[in-house]
Amino acid sequence: MFSGFFNYDNPVWRFIGKFGDLIILNILWLICSIPIFTIGASTTAVYYVTLKLARDDDGYTIRSFFKSFKENFKQSTIIWLILLVVGLILGVDLYFFTRLFTGSGSFRTVMLTVFLAMVLIYAAVFTYIFPLQARFFNTVKRTFFNAFFMSLRHLFRTIGMIAIDGALLAAAFLLMVPPMLMVFMLFGFPLLAFINSYILAPVFNQYIPQEEEEKGDELKPLFADEEEPVNSILMAKGDEHQEEMPENEEIENKETKDGQE
Repeated sequence: MFSGFFNYDNPVWRFIGKFGDLIILNILWLICSIPIFTIGASTTAVYYVTLKLARDDDGYTIRSFFKSFKENFKQSTIIWLILLVVGLILGVDLYFFTRLFTGSGSFRTVMLTVFLAMVLIYAAVFTYIFPLQARFFNTVKRTFFNAFFMSLRHLFRTIGMIAIDGALLAAAFLLMVPPMLMVFMLFGFPLLAFINSYILAPVFNQYIPQEEEEKGDELKPLFADEEEPVNSILMAKGDEHQEEMPENEEIENKETKDGQE
């Protein structure tokens, strides 16, 4: 009985082990985000690992993080800089109409409503875009496009993620709840990514064909034009051991042919 409980494959220990991975990810994310412009690549790398954890696809946390950081650096950085500029513009506009604007009260109310709606859209896109970059091959333009429409297509999940993330951040940094501050000191942003990954994993699975479908039909594009190449729309990224499979299969096929000869 006790030997089974202390077995690492026990679901309890596997779940506890994931929190150990989150502590490692928090350290890596903080260190790799110090230059500021690398926050996008660091966030994408965190999601690459947490999405694997949500799928119970165990691997080497540090190796997976830096693998994704390197492969997605260029596109993630472009995405992050675009989001940063847009976020600053929205922040300045909100500050202006809440603190500095002295004109008509009705006009102020209308503009605040418009900008608050834009902030919600911004939060929805922000919630999806880095997980999409971590999980799928795509152009920057198409990643933004997919993040926007996927957030609308799965609206209840989007609202749930924004609400959970907002509540945790508010409890830790606005209300200064001591237990939540301790939790964020240990796990930081990767905790939010970990929670979001469990919500996003079933969503992403809907756009990844089963093995049987891969042998036959091509991968269907998500919100794509008919004339646009499929592999430029939404193609799942493989993991380390999956990427090594074709070489292994080729070796096995070669050995089989030699044996037959």
